[in-house]
Amino acid sequence: VYGGVFDQNSPHSDTRGLRIDVAEAIRALNPPVIRWPGGCFASSYHWRDGIGGEREPVFHQSWRVGEPNSFGTDEFLRFCALVGAEPYICTNAGTGTIEEMSAWVEYCNLDGTGTWARRRAANGFAEPHRVRYWSIGNENYGSWEIGAKSAAEWASFVRESAKAMRAVDPSIELFAASTPDIDWNLELLREAGEYLDWISVHAYWDPLWETNNPASYEGCMALSRSIPQTIERTEHILGALGLLGKIKIAIDEWNLRGWHHPHRWSATKDYRTPRNLNDINSTYTMADAVFTASFLNESLRHCTTVRMTNFSPLVNVRGLIYAHRDGIVLRPAYHVFSLYAEQMAGEVVDAWVNANPGFTVTSESGETAVPAIDAAATVDRSEGRLHLAVVNRHPNQAVEVSIEVRGAHAAPVARLHRIEAPSADSYNDVDAPSVVAPRREELRALAPGRFGLAAAPHSVSVLDVDLAAGIR
Repeated sequence: VYGGVFDQNSPHSDTRGLRIDVAEAIRALNPPVIRWPGGCFASSYHWRDGIGGEREPVFHQSWRVGEPNSFGTDEFLRFCALVGAEPYICTNAGTGTIEEMSAWVEYCNLDGTGTWARRRAANGFAEPHRVRYWSIGNENYGSWEIGAKSAAEWASFVRESAKAMRAVDPSIELFAASTPDIDWNLELLREAGEYLDWISVHAYWDPLWETNNPASYEGCMALSRSIPQTIERTEHILGALGLLGKIKIAIDEWNLRGWHHPHRWSATKDYRTPRNLNDINSTYTMADAVFTASFLNESLRHCTTVRMTNFSPLVNVRGLIYAHRDGIVLRPAYHVFSLYAEQMAGEVVDAWVNANPGFTVTSESGETAVPAIDAAATVDRSEGRLHLAVVNRHPNQAVEVSIEVRGAHAAPVARLHRIEAPSADSYNDVDAPSVVAPRREELRALAPGRFGLAAAPHSVSVLDVDLAAGIR
């Protein structure tokens, strides 16, 4: 947040401290929802410290830093309005209380009487904010989290918190921190399932918490093969409990790269300076872009169960956007989000990949076979368009892809959107912000309904095809 979406001293900020250049880049992604405060920060954040005119800085236990509280609930909601996203608030289920969570719902949503509704009005917001999405906790299953709980403790706490929050506003949608573990979810969903709409699952594939040694491009492609496991294990657990389709899955923190924060609890080692390594732009290459497209494709394929995903973080650290004093850098994965937000609209339809070439990645854990091509498709019936995303994960070989459109008549000329780069390790930086950038061209059909695509190595492409009436 600070120095990213909010910087009161930046010439790029508005009178309220929100970075306009950052906000414009985010708004261009058309984000449906943004989660805050999120992360381990949420488990020792007290929202009352961040409202009103007089705000006291505090010491924040989770990250052992000073928190100025100059960005709080109302600033977050202004930011969401500025970028056109619905807000999603993650509550403090670590050091926080049930009453504190329900009071937060009251401050945001209650219309009329109530201590915290009156406080909101006094702070300049007579009308309720009407926040729809609320999460109870963040990773409270983990020993690293302040306020971690056992499965039984968590189930009871979520049940009572949900009851209190719904008493204030029955229309909200509630999430609870979860993990793809059968025992955790048995306790949680048996006790609190009737009060929940979602379970919140997190996934980081390249764990860099203690050692900042990012995986190579090939290593990242091997990691992409395990994306389905997180989703499918969660689906199987919900299915075993008879809740698949009743409770939705939100992967509301995900990223290829885990955050680097070594020595977090050390009394003698420097635990602050190493965090600056998260901001080095050369870390974020075409590996991040191709992995991101692979994740989005997998989410599309599981769209009936995975109904929300939230890349973490949005700005700075491991984010899509790097904000600096003089402007911003759009990292490679940003362009993937931009391309998918613009192109992959409508209804997910089946896409089959046959005769897929591949490559093998060898690591300490063994060999991983990686198919080069990954594809997902959507149809926007209102526009009469097919959108086909084609990812080539191969590090150094182009793949000739033969595309056949079935079930509709395709126009003879399609629009092709590509994200390519000179090498798999290409990245954008302050002095070279456009090494990785999208480009567009026309693609003519080889025959009715058939196109040929030369998918460059380490690339992401989306084919946009007009369809005649009568789509099946």
